[in-house]
Amino acid sequence: MRLLLIRHGASDHTLRQIIAEKRCRGMSQRGFEQIELLAQRLAVTGEASECQALLCSPVLRARQTAEMLARVLPAGPIEQDDDLCELHPGEADGLSWDTYHATYGAFNLVTSPTRAFAPGAESWQEFLERVRATLDRLAARFTGQTVVAVTHAGFIVASMLVLFDIPRPGTGARLDPGYSSLTEWRVEEEKWQLVRFNDVGHLSDKGKDEA
Repeated sequence: MRLLLIRHGASDHTLRQIIAEKRCRGMSQRGFEQIELLAQRLAVTGEASECQALLCSPVLRARQTAEMLARVLPAGPIEQDDDLCELHPGEADGLSWDTYHATYGAFNLVTSPTRAFAPGAESWQEFLERVRATLDRLAARFTGQTVVAVTHAGFIVASMLVLFDIPRPGTGARLDPGYSSLTEWRVEEEKWQLVRFNDVGHLSDKGKDEA
């Protein structure tokens, strides 16, 4: 399987410093512009012309991204996949970060991997297990095919951690896939290979700064 993980465009909730899954208000104007540039790139380069399945997280910003890309991809109807979501925030969904910290306190998910983000939310460990299981499921289902999956930064970062068996992101270093970026994996006989990470060649330098 060839798996292209695409991060959604810049979103309204990030501008407002809101935690948003089901309460997501969708992409910002800049986000729509970023995905339009990506769609134009894919139409010209044909680098996803063999796409046989277009998947997306059900979160609004991801759905909007997938709908725009569907215009230039040969795959059939968009398939929503709940497992492509960011870490599920539970009762923190819709809260501002200030309210979240005032309610639940500030803590590091990575150094407290079994603590839920909020009531009804996932822990970091549960999130990583979900990402690993999702990658295995997709590899088994789409053997020999090209798949485009619109997802979130956390899922993309987690894919790196679980497939390279990195216990934590390191000390001071971080992975930060940009809006509308492409990260590509290939898997054959259960062997995964990273082809590219955080490819945002379709964005101008100015566009990257504004992301």
